[in-house]
Amino acid sequence: MEKEYKVRVPWFQSMSVTRAALVVYEGVPRDLIDGVMNDTHGQRGTPQDQVDWTTPDTWIGERLQGEVAKLAMRFWKESDHVVNPRWLHGPNYLIRIYQLAGTDADGVCRITEDGHRFIEQNPSFLLELDESEGLIKALDILSTCPQSRLRDLWPEWDSWVRENSKFQADSSIHDALRRRMADLIERGYVSREAGLYSVSDTGLTFLGGVAPGDPFQEFVRSASKYNDSQKRQLLKRLRAMPPYRFEQLVGELLEAMGYEDVHVTKEAGDKGVDVVATIRFGITTVREVVQVKRYQGNINRQVLDQLRGALPYHHALRGTIITTGGFSQGCKDAALFPGAAPIGLIDGSHLLDLLIQNNIGMRERRIALYEVNERYFEDAGEVEDLEASISPPS
Repeated sequence: MEKEYKVRVPWFQSMSVTRAALVVYEGVPRDLIDGVMNDTHGQRGTPQDQVDWTTPDTWIGERLQGEVAKLAMRFWKESDHVVNPRWLHGPNYLIRIYQLAGTDADGVCRITEDGHRFIEQNPSFLLELDESEGLIKALDILSTCPQSRLRDLWPEWDSWVRENSKFQADSSIHDALRRRMADLIERGYVSREAGLYSVSDTGLTFLGGVAPGDPFQEFVRSASKYNDSQKRQLLKRLRAMPPYRFEQLVGELLEAMGYEDVHVTKEAGDKGVDVVATIRFGITTVREVVQVKRYQGNINRQVLDQLRGALPYHHALRGTIITTGGFSQGCKDAALFPGAAPIGLIDGSHLLDLLIQNNIGMRERRIALYEVNERYFEDAGEVEDLEASISPPS
């Protein structure tokens, strides 16, 4: 029996973009759609003549001609500026692989029955697509790793894709996850903040509907709620710590992160600096100063300017502000001001993640989970079939 591959669509665009593109397909010659993709793909530009692909209203008229230009503008305008014809390949792959549109005897595209189900957002059909294209798997992996960066999800995603898809290159596998996460964010199943991804309540409800009563998912939800409660408790403890003890905690964190010569200042007149340390980048050693604030509100730009002014006093090249609160927009804008010394900003959420990652103030408790290795039994069945096929007749 031929293996049914998953994650089949490269350059995956969101389902909403594909849906908007499919509507335009009806009644259009297949050759003309191919012409739009071929002609836009060839418009790469040069360093002297660059193309801003985010402005189809401009580049379509400048770069395309005739019927191809008209169809490209149809995709752009009839989709309410959702389908950029420069990136039509992804939606086209999904439409062709899942036969959402076919071609009649005259070479004209016609939306199929499945295509109409897709446009109407038929729940059962969309669920089949989500399962086939790995969106449910991506959501499932993220649900077991709350508040994660994409690289944290790569090992399990990589293993699953290599086993179930024809994708084998690292870049393709990682890009596939990034694109599917973008779709899940658009649909409200996943949220992203400061580069950290997490499953929303809507996403957890969706997963529960996909596998109702699944003990593993119930365990994951319980673990996620427990971890969130512990993070809130940790933040509460941090804000209640004496100032100098909080500075010591930050010093311990820097040491755990690989900083050297970490020194928590006690002197008056330290120019607002609480911790001084050095970090190695290759063969270069950089001196850094840190200011810590147990705030609930936002740090303003005045605090940043004060720390930047203290860099020469400590012979430092850069600084960092660490707070249990947040930062004003003015502070964020000034942090990487051109020509000025860089100032890193670590807000309360990021600080909690760093403490957890480095086991400062938190400890990891491990629970063993066991599940049947289906692959083992599949392999055993293949061996039995092979032995039967080569056994001499009795």
